[in-house]
Amino acid sequence: MQYSIPKNFILGAASSAWQTEGWSGKKDGQDSYLDAWFKSEHFVWHKGYGPDIATNFMHQFPEDVALMADIHLTHYRTSINWSRFFTDYENLVVDEDYAQHIDDVINALLAAGVEPMICLEHYELPKYLMDKYDGWSSKKVIELYVAYAEIVFKRYGDRVKHWFTFNEPIVVQTRVYLDALRWPHEQNPKKWMLWNFHKTLATAKVIAVYRSLDLDGRVGCILNPEMVYPRSSSAADQAAAHYYDLLYNKVFFDPMVKGVYPDELIHLCRENDIYFDPTAEELQIIKDNTVDFLGINQYYPKRVKSQRFAWRAGEPFHPSKYYEDFDLPGKQMNSSRGWEIYPQIMYDMAMYLTDNYPDLTWLVAENGMGREQETDYKDTTGVIQDDYRIDFIGQHLSYLLKAVDQGAKCEGYMLWAFTDCVSPMNAFKNRYGLVEIDLENGLKRQKKASANWYRSLITDRVLTITEK
Repeated sequence: MQYSIPKNFILGAASSAWQTEGWSGKKDGQDSYLDAWFKSEHFVWHKGYGPDIATNFMHQFPEDVALMADIHLTHYRTSINWSRFFTDYENLVVDEDYAQHIDDVINALLAAGVEPMICLEHYELPKYLMDKYDGWSSKKVIELYVAYAEIVFKRYGDRVKHWFTFNEPIVVQTRVYLDALRWPHEQNPKKWMLWNFHKTLATAKVIAVYRSLDLDGRVGCILNPEMVYPRSSSAADQAAAHYYDLLYNKVFFDPMVKGVYPDELIHLCRENDIYFDPTAEELQIIKDNTVDFLGINQYYPKRVKSQRFAWRAGEPFHPSKYYEDFDLPGKQMNSSRGWEIYPQIMYDMAMYLTDNYPDLTWLVAENGMGREQETDYKDTTGVIQDDYRIDFIGQHLSYLLKAVDQGAKCEGYMLWAFTDCVSPMNAFKNRYGLVEIDLENGLKRQKKASANWYRSLITDRVLTITEK
């Protein structure tokens, strides 16, 4: 099958500051939340690899940008590391060395014909603000974040036209305060919902600031909704999927796109003592400052069934009060990552957005294939023959293009990731890049087979796949 790729359809790649930069040049007191976690639980990061070295993008970005140009990327998404942007977070004293690095990266991208897309916070909340204000629990942190955003917009807004407030704003508090899986392992579901609200409010306030500056660009957020599938057509299973969607997806979608929270979500929050007590003024700010567009990260489906058991008295709230995970027999799996492979999520998510938010413009901000021990796939010339990645991208992109052909307002696809990069805990265990980072050979860059395939996709604007 052949699919025509629209001329202006974005075909880019993504990463983040903390996952690539390394700590070279980082000053005392500039730790992020991720840096602090790495230092506190070094043992949970695969083979000890983490943000300390990462891919050394701080120094090797010219080489990476040259590779982007060679692959013909249309766009590259990364972040500014908030924790490194200042030497004083409350008095907003900019670290001019780091700010110059951001200037240099942006200018290099533009010179190479690659459009930068910049995220203001990709889990890079300064540790200082965690320690003093309990992070996003505090409205003071919102105030400081909005001031940070204004400085960034004034410095780089003449060249950067695509901005995101957060990458996956639900993730940190879900892993830490809801599931208590990650450092500092504080189970606190009310704080989970408060952080959800404060990041939504922060997004609206940043949008208001951006618009006040009359810059030629747009601001959105990158969400990671999970396309949720009920086990069966039964009312109980359908309800389980509905609650999951409400608590994990619409908790950001509705206020960011429609400007209001669903009444049912407010009711659930009150009923479960996790309500975030917004003021009328805060709700009006959210209503008046909805996103210009959204990035959507998609990797795997979420399958649920009805909850079989009554919630135990005194048990801290968790959304699984309303659902259980469902393990679909015979599903296709990525044996390395432990995630189901189901390319149809791209079409189904596109239709979900079309049905629920018909005026929303969006793009896939992340999708990709992680694989362990990729050196096993090197040919005699030393090039990784990652046909599995080519197949994964092709299958997912084909479903996305079907949705675009049917009217979905999706304007592009961003691959995770451009190069192999560090991920939380996983470190370099699973590799995602078009470009290999050779850890045993001075972080040498080497294009994989998928890089040349992706270049042909961008250049020829035709996707050819074997339908399965």
